[in-house]
Amino acid sequence: MRYSIVNYLSRSNIWTMESHEVDYEIFGDDMQTVEIELDPQETVIAEAGAMNWMTEGITYDAKMGDGSKPKSTFFGQLLSAGKRAFSGESLFMTHFTNEGEGKQRVCFAAPYPGKIIPLDLKEIGGEIICQRDSFLCAALGTRIDFTLTEKFGVGFFGGEGFILQKLTGDGRVFIHAGGTIVKKELKGEELRVDTGCIVAFTPGIEYDIKHYGNLKSMFFGGEGMFVASLKGTGTVYLQSMPFSRLADRVVRSASHLLGKRLGDSKSY
Repeated sequence: MRYSIVNYLSRSNIWTMESHEVDYEIFGDDMQTVEIELDPQETVIAEAGAMNWMTEGITYDAKMGDGSKPKSTFFGQLLSAGKRAFSGESLFMTHFTNEGEGKQRVCFAAPYPGKIIPLDLKEIGGEIICQRDSFLCAALGTRIDFTLTEKFGVGFFGGEGFILQKLTGDGRVFIHAGGTIVKKELKGEELRVDTGCIVAFTPGIEYDIKHYGNLKSMFFGGEGMFVASLKGTGTVYLQSMPFSRLADRVVRSASHLLGKRLGDSKSY
């Protein structure tokens, strides 16, 4: 069955604006930042807490929603905020606007080691599906929706739950992922991936979870019994170090060191 989205709340006939055109530059290797250059009155939107620094002409404001529908009513804004709350994200997004003279810059950083992926939605069909915590920032006019997978198996065993993020528009968006990023172009073939390694994919890709392996593999092989199946025609972005895997290693190391210190203290 083709990847499909239950998109009840995102259907609307309210006018959506064209995205602002922004220039950018990415710095760093394993701990990257993206510097956005804004012309006067241009705006970029970002998740709360993503900003690193900005020049004096930049102002920022926390608003409900992504601002892609300037004619939206208060109820529409409230509905958008409700979707974000349902997905576990903050009710508000931060809007950074160049209110000064000439070009101004604002810089955003990924929250953990990895890469920032710049995407021009106009070049990839106007839409990308990604994991809900991968969005970093985007040009104003980009619509950020949270959508539900139709398959319960994907939700229970996919590692990321039922909720995915859908970014639509005609401007630039920036998503981040852990470790090394691999871009795969599928032309009808199937790709089997660890469930945590998926970053984003285009709508032409079927997303499913399949049983693979057995109990012995799960307990002694460390790979689990389920893998993600990506099949169809489109683009897939993969990450080599999911944040959940990194956090698990950190917790294990911290627990080991704590246990060792407690053992040493008892010996005295």
